[in-house]
Amino acid sequence: MKIGVLALQGAVREHIHQIQSLGCEANEVKSLNDLSGLNGLVLPGGESTTMRRLLERHQLLNPIRSLAQLGIPMFGTCAGLILLAKEIVGDDEAHLKLMDVVIERNSFGRQADSFEVEIAVDQIGDDISAVFIRAPHIVSVGPNVEILAEFDGRIVLAKEGQYLGCSFHPELTEDTRLMHYFIEMVRDFNKSPLAKSNSI
Repeated sequence: MKIGVLALQGAVREHIHQIQSLGCEANEVKSLNDLSGLNGLVLPGGESTTMRRLLERHQLLNPIRSLAQLGIPMFGTCAGLILLAKEIVGDDEAHLKLMDVVIERNSFGRQADSFEVEIAVDQIGDDISAVFIRAPHIVSVGPNVEILAEFDGRIVLAKEGQYLGCSFHPELTEDTRLMHYFIEMVRDFNKSPLAKSNSI
């Protein structure tokens, strides 16, 4: 299994470390060629507006949308969740527009207000480590979106088909259970009759 990590900005190395620790190949994605042959794609945290500009500069925005049309699973953390969302509060236009959620930015305070807590995640565990850094939250979800976790009355983790999106940074902890959950999504997809050859 080969999982790509968008490597234009953000906690790329930490995601790659977690993926490799779980026995999968991890590849940095910086160009169109890097998308070829991927079984899954991680969109890490960073600054979503900057990441959007870099996606356009490197001509990756539409190819990632095309990858999504093939059914390839995608996992967005923090700014990666903002990239996945179909709607962002206060913004005229969203980015990839793939996951049927509405996102609000910076819901948990500024950089100085960062914190780590344990949260309960459906299907995974009651003590998942979560680091919140200028984190967004999910304001509302579409009918096919499954809410997996809430914190402080706000949705912070959700799944819709091939998409997994979380407000926090699981890669900044030693807890690999959420990444393992995503890898199992990738395994399940690649075993399914829906899996197609990635010809991006």
